[in-house]
Amino acid sequence: MMDFLKQLPHLEPYGNPVYFVYIVLAVLPIFVGLFFKKRFPLYEALVSLVFIVLMLTGPSLAQLCALLGYVIWQIVWVYSYKLYRRSRDSKWIFYLHTLLAVLPLVLVKVEPAISGHQSLFGFLGISYLTFRSVGMMIEMRDGVLTEFTLWEFLRFLLFMPTFSSGPIDRFKRFNEDYLNIPERDELLDMLEQSVKYIMLGFLYKFILAHIFGHLLLGHVKTYALYTGGFFNLGTLGVMYVFGLDLFFDFAGYSMFALAISNLMGIKSPINFDKPFLSRDLKEFWNRWHMSLSFWFRDFVFMRLVMVLMRNKVFKNRNTTSSVAYLINMLIMGFWHGVTWYYIAYGLFHGAGLVVNDAWLRKKKR
Repeated sequence: MMDFLKQLPHLEPYGNPVYFVYIVLAVLPIFVGLFFKKRFPLYEALVSLVFIVLMLTGPSLAQLCALLGYVIWQIVWVYSYKLYRRSRDSKWIFYLHTLLAVLPLVLVKVEPAISGHQSLFGFLGISYLTFRSVGMMIEMRDGVLTEFTLWEFLRFLLFMPTFSSGPIDRFKRFNEDYLNIPERDELLDMLEQSVKYIMLGFLYKFILAHIFGHLLLGHVKTYALYTGGFFNLGTLGVMYVFGLDLFFDFAGYSMFALAISNLMGIKSPINFDKPFLSRDLKEFWNRWHMSLSFWFRDFVFMRLVMVLMRNKVFKNRNTTSSVAYLINMLIMGFWHGVTWYYIAYGLFHGAGLVVNDAWLRKKKR
């Protein structure tokens, strides 16, 4: 079995045009079934399993083994908290379960910073699966989510189109989409939207990201280093060229994920909404990697504000929100990676949001 898995081809998700031939052919029966108000759960599970396995195959099976262990770990703690929450509600038990659910991701992020080697617990997509399971725990604590089957949990956790890099969905929204098959007119609109997303995704990821990331970035970096000094025109160019490369690459990927989600009858949340047209930093974070920023807003920032206000840590409400901004963005920085520049990135954006809010308050006076 191990030798068979090692011989399987590795498919980078949305990595080349051939991938789209395979995945569109695989999900086409699912879309046709939706036209007749039918779902094929076993076939859907098989398609997801095959493509996830092919994402993680290679000379080593470490990622597949890590995924299997991770899924078992999440089942244990999500269901443990579900059973506990039916009759009791201790915040400390909730904190313990949340910490245990996040623990594999913490190890994956921290271990390279300590040992210099990638963690054995890591696999492609671990962050986004963790956001899903922790989000479910928080919604159970709030009483928003009470009942779900193991099949529903696994279907949500391992939803293939958004497995590797999101967008980050919420269980209730996802499950309602799955159970309520759209009418034919809506399905045709979703098909048209999928074609649009795929065409735009190709433009973004394979043309514009290539221009900025492969044709321009190297030359701009060379110019910045040749000019020298702490800051120069080349440095400014690197900032913008790299930012646009990152945007077009990730936005293109997100469009592909939305397209395949539509073909499986799921309207996954959008990730980008013209972020570079934002008027200020706060609006930027409402348009950039939206599923991530909204997850942090709802499950980290708002919780921090409530805890700080409930315990009257600060007398001033504005001070409370400012501290919450800094902590929220610092955690987001650590999530990107345990390095000084990601920590600085988190603090920079946290401070920027504090200044942004202060400026907006001043303008209202």
